[in-house]
Amino acid sequence: MLLVYTPKITPRLTYAFKHISLRILNVPVSFTTTVEEFIAHDSMKISYAKQPLSSELFVRSHELLFEQGISDLDINVQDWGNTKCFFSTSDKSSLPFDIFAATFYLLSRYEEYLPHVKDDYGRFLATESLAFNKGFLHQPVVDIWAYKFKDMLQAQFPDFDFPERTYNIQPIIDVPVAYYFKDKGLLRTLGGTVSDIASLKFKQLYQRYQSLMGFKRDPYDTFKWIVTKQKKTKVKFIVFFLIGEYSTFDKNININKKRFVSLIKYVGDYCKIGLKVSFLALDDFAMLKKEKLKMESTTNNPLEASRHSFSKLNLPETYRNLIELEIKQDFTMGYINHMGFRAGTCTPFQFYDLDYEVQTPLQINPFHCVDYALLKRQSYLDKKEDLLRLMDTVKSVNGTFTPVFHNYAFSNLDRWKGFRDLFRIVLESVDEK
Repeated sequence: MLLVYTPKITPRLTYAFKHISLRILNVPVSFTTTVEEFIAHDSMKISYAKQPLSSELFVRSHELLFEQGISDLDINVQDWGNTKCFFSTSDKSSLPFDIFAATFYLLSRYEEYLPHVKDDYGRFLATESLAFNKGFLHQPVVDIWAYKFKDMLQAQFPDFDFPERTYNIQPIIDVPVAYYFKDKGLLRTLGGTVSDIASLKFKQLYQRYQSLMGFKRDPYDTFKWIVTKQKKTKVKFIVFFLIGEYSTFDKNININKKRFVSLIKYVGDYCKIGLKVSFLALDDFAMLKKEKLKMESTTNNPLEASRHSFSKLNLPETYRNLIELEIKQDFTMGYINHMGFRAGTCTPFQFYDLDYEVQTPLQINPFHCVDYALLKRQSYLDKKEDLLRLMDTVKSVNGTFTPVFHNYAFSNLDRWKGFRDLFRIVLESVDEK
């Protein structure tokens, strides 16, 4: 166990230390404000304060973990070996940066509470983030800092046996539209037919009626392939179905259709089922609750995981609503158009409510890559290279790689050529020696 001496124990301090020590390094941590208890401790220990007590391992503290509320911080990002960090310390400090305050800043999404420019959907942009602007979005810096902290501890306490964690994956399959042509209703089908004719898309018109009459599989109906892959894989996929009402933003099938209900039940026999929260439900608690209850009645299981339409978050309201509905996990933390680490980590963490200054029971599972980001690359080889590079980065810190693929990315449509193979590469990455 690691013992931390600090003049004041705060919720922010315990939150940051537990993420680094417990969740990443698998080392339990406790805290004391008593010098005598710290001196008597005969295992790993450090002091976290403005000045060291004696000659112990010491990290000079930044004031962030002892503050409350939000202020406009002066952040100076500097190089630190093969990575970057901020909140520099002093010569007396065993680490050149206060990695605990920096970790809290990134995990709490402190910067997303500050004034910033949103996109057309009201989302926080990657280009507004410190990580993007200072060139470390491509790294899980929090995990890298944790391993630097581990090296420091090992040098001082060589007899301590550190547990090892292993690289893992958490494949996410997003289903905003289950079928391209089927089960859309008469009006939507007629509208699609007219649109195909008006825009001279006769090949698509042919495909539409081949699918509707059952002669060919719907292009977006890749669920048999997904289930086949799941049967061969130990790691459980989480499949997020959108079941919200039809709107400008969400255009899935009506949840009252028997075929759609049967599909969710079929996939749920093999994969975990999550709720893809509709765009309008983000700002409507009653609608969110209705969607949750509907999904639970469909699967006959408690809903544990959510992911939001368009990967939109309204902090802290979005997460507070999930907590109130006792949803345990969320998979929305990431960027649609940029690969990387929005919260600076590839380790699941708890949501910290900055307004109430409390760690909540909601687990945030950041995603690091969505298939749309890979579409920006022209060739299959470029897509594969980007994906492998990102996975290798996560492997280097034995983290959890969480990619998001849509059901239609596994279709035979030209736009998504090669994505089945990219998904296979992700699944096989856990079996490599």
